[in-house]
Order: sequence, then structure tokens, then C-alpha cells
Amino acid sequence: MRRVLTLITCAALPVPAAAQTPPAFAEETASAGIAATFAGEWEEMVGGGVATFDCTGDGKDEVLIAGGVNPATFWRNDSPTGGPLAFSAMDAGLGLTKVAGAYPLDIDSDGVMDLVLLRVGENVVMRGLGDCRFERANEAWGFDGGDGWSTAFAAMWETGADFPTLAIGNYIDRAEEAFPWGSCTDNWLHRGGAAGFAAPLPLTPSFCTLSMLFTDWNRSGRPSLRVSNDREYYKGGQEQLWDIAPGTAPRLYTEAEGWARLRIWGMGIASHDVNGDGYPDYFLTSMADSKLQTLKPDAKGPAYADVAWVNGVTAHRPYTGDDLRPSTGWHAQFEDVNNDGLADLFVAKGNVWEMPDFAMADPDNLLVAGGPDGKFVEMGGVSGVGSVAAGRGAALSDFDLDGRIDLIVVNRNSPAQVWRNVTPDAGGWVQLRLAQAAPNLDGIGAWIEVRTRDRVQRREITSGGGHVSGSLGWWHFGLGAADAAEVRVIWPDGIASDWSGITPNARYVLDRAAGVVAWSVD
Repeated sequence: MRRVLTLITCAALPVPAAAQTPPAFAEETASAGIAATFAGEWEEMVGGGVATFDCTGDGKDEVLIAGGVNPATFWRNDSPTGGPLAFSAMDAGLGLTKVAGAYPLDIDSDGVMDLVLLRVGENVVMRGLGDCRFERANEAWGFDGGDGWSTAFAAMWETGADFPTLAIGNYIDRAEEAFPWGSCTDNWLHRGGAAGFAAPLPLTPSFCTLSMLFTDWNRSGRPSLRVSNDREYYKGGQEQLWDIAPGTAPRLYTEAEGWARLRIWGMGIASHDVNGDGYPDYFLTSMADSKLQTLKPDAKGPAYADVAWVNGVTAHRPYTGDDLRPSTGWHAQFEDVNNDGLADLFVAKGNVWEMPDFAMADPDNLLVAGGPDGKFVEMGGVSGVGSVAAGRGAALSDFDLDGRIDLIVVNRNSPAQVWRNVTPDAGGWVQLRLAQAAPNLDGIGAWIEVRTRDRVQRREITSGGGHVSGSLGWWHFGLGAADAAEVRVIWPDGIASDWSGITPNARYVLDRAAGVVAWSVD
């Protein structure tokens, strides 16, 4: 265990309920300027991701949207502070076709954001050149993009490596369209070294993966790889947890170690310390049977309890209309949309491909924390984000830097949608970024802790998860009515910074060398 774990266990108490502020969103799809559609048929029934990151230096996230058979599109963020949201198309060198999703990551630790493009066909790593321009870097970095159908991604830095280790999840064998069941292709582990990547290592067995996440599930200081798999196509598969130790071959955790056999239509992973015990909890999207898993008390291994039902986050069928068939969940993400200090949960929904046993009119979920008995309450409809388009990927980010989290959802075969958060009387907030010396400038694998009078919020800094959608920008914490807060970082090597005071409604860079540095757009 890490040396800081003793400081965590004292706060392992249920998160108290708070008075809910109903969130409100205004759809600005028509006026925001984004006109993008993830389109296609067989090879585009999954995928449809979005990446958000700042490449202009003004603190506002730009947007890359996967296009499927259409070219991917890149959108510069021109939004004034406080809205309305405004984006303009830009040729960034990213307009490849057959892009399923994308994740931002500073791969070479040069201070300029790079991108990993997941594709049906060869995956491509794109080196950032500055000023929102990118170039192919597969050959320069020794990255083998393969020729699979890639649908999941996660990244971490292993000890002593200058380049990150990338996990890429692959779907079915495209040559087996007539009978794809049981034709899942191998996932790949691209281990980073001093100047690039080693040849990909197959993660066998693989079971048609749709989401991956490197996560330090037991706060040991070494992340493991969670893998969520789609039972629609695998035979004999299940959810997986890989132990990835430096210098050794990956190995699967077993039932003897506590990893219980679980078979779902696994599509997305979202992680957050929901119950405040210091360990990450995991929401898993599926068809009908979504899960919220929390580490069992006194567990000696990765033994999890499903607490979705008791916490009100089942999201198993539509909450509006008369279509009561089971729901199909895709991208999931925890963010505090009303700034009350409790993380809420967004889930993008949409039928795979007119599957008759599942709902067609399937509204996206916005499950807001802090309801009666501390449960989540469905507010997708009342908040204005309950779209019934065929949702896939999504991103929640403060696009206009007003301290409220906005939303973009990518839909299959219909235009992406954009919402601005206009919640009245939202609580206070703070937004944070990490900075340390190379490698791993953005502190992937660190934990941020924000302490106010009544609670400590914790966030694991990860790259991956969701459904083919990644964000790397400001890390957002709602503060409710708190008039002061403190922050510290547990860095990826386990060293904890001192607690430092911060002022609500502000942004800070948490610099390992310089400490807490106030940030402003000026």
C-alpha cells in the first residue's frame, strides 16, 4: 500500500446527501457551429467518439469528433467566457476516415498535446506540432497501428519509461461479418520505452472490448487494466482485470483472488470515488444491466459489490415515453454538473442497430447525486439533455470557462449535439491541472484531493475509459457553498504534496516544483 493510504482510510465514510440543485442545459447545436456526423453501417455500429483538449493555450477545450465513413472533424473553441458556445472548423491534419474514437495524451512529454486515433484499420498516433496542428508519428515512434477494428483505449506510464504504455482494445474479426460470434480479435499492449514503443503484445484471451481503463483499484501505486467486453460477440468471455507489472508479462486476476466472473454487454467504464472510501468505484454501461461496483470492505483482492440499485443508478430502461424495452448504454462519465460537491453521472444511450429487443427511443441519462437517502436521481429529461438520438461517445467539459460543465454527445448516423450548462444558483467550483517534469507531464496516474469543511473529494487522473472518448484538460470539482478549500496531489510515484489553500471559483496549476499556481486566461 502507498504511504498515504493511512490518511485516506480515516475518511472512508458514506458521502453525505446534499440539497439538490436541479441542473439546466440549453441545447446550442444549431448555433455553436459544430456540424459533424459519425456515419456508417456494419463497422460503425460501435465507436463514435470525441476528444477534448486545449491546443490554443487559452484554457478552452477544442473538439475532435470521429466521423466513421466521414472524415474526422476538428473544431477550434471560440466561445466567449459565459457563452454562448461557439466553434469553428479547422484543418488540423486529422481528417482521416474510419476513425472510431480519439484520446489526447502528451506521448513524448514535450508540452504539446498529441492524439491517439482509434480506427477501423490502422490506428494512428498523431504528434502535436503546436497551434493545433498534427502529423503522423507511427514510424517515428515505432508504433504498430495494426489493421484491426479498435474500440477501446487506456494509457499509463510504467516506472522508468519515457514513453507511455498504451492498451488498445479490439472488436470482432471484420472478415467474419456473416458469422462474427466468437471471432473476437486480440487486444494489444504497446509498452513504452526510452524513445518509442515496443512491438505490440497480445492480451490473450480477448473478448470484443469496448472500454479499457488503467486504474489503481487498490491504491497500491501500480495501476491495473480493467477491460469491459461485449457479450454480444464473445464466447466464454467475461469482464477482465489485468495485472501489469513492469518487466513482466501481463496476467489476469482470478476468481481465487476475488475477481468474480461477470458477463455483461460491456460498453463503457466510468470511475470515481463515489462513496468516499478513498478507492475508485466503477460504473459499467451495458444493455439493460449497468453496474456500479465498489470495493468490498476488507477485501484482500479485487472483490466488488454491485451497488447500482441501492444508489439509484440502474439506468436499465428509458425514463420517458412508452418504450419500456431495455436501454443500451455507451459512454459514461462522472462530473459535478450543479457544483454541489457531489459527482453526477451522464450516460449516452442508443440502440445498436435497430435491435428489436431493445429500446429505440432511449434518452440519455443525467443521474444527479444527493437525492433522498443520498441516492442519485434521474434528471436527464428535466435538465434538457435527454436526447433520444442514437448516442455513442460524449464529453463533459467547461467549454466556455464559466465554471459549469457543458456537454457534447456524438450520435450514430445523426448530427452531434451540443449543450451549454445554464444551471441557475449552481455552487462554487475549482478547476485544476497538474504539471511535473518529464516524462508524464500531466501526471497521469496521480490523485487530486480537494478538502472542504464537510468532505474530501478525490479524483484519479486517468487516460482511457468511457466509450472511445477522451478528455485531458481542467479537472473539475464542485464546492457547493464552501467559502474556502484545500488541495493536495498524490503524484504517480506515491509522494504526496502538502495541503495548500485555494480560493473557490478559480483555476490553478498544481506544479510539482512550483506548488499551487493561480491561472487566468490573461
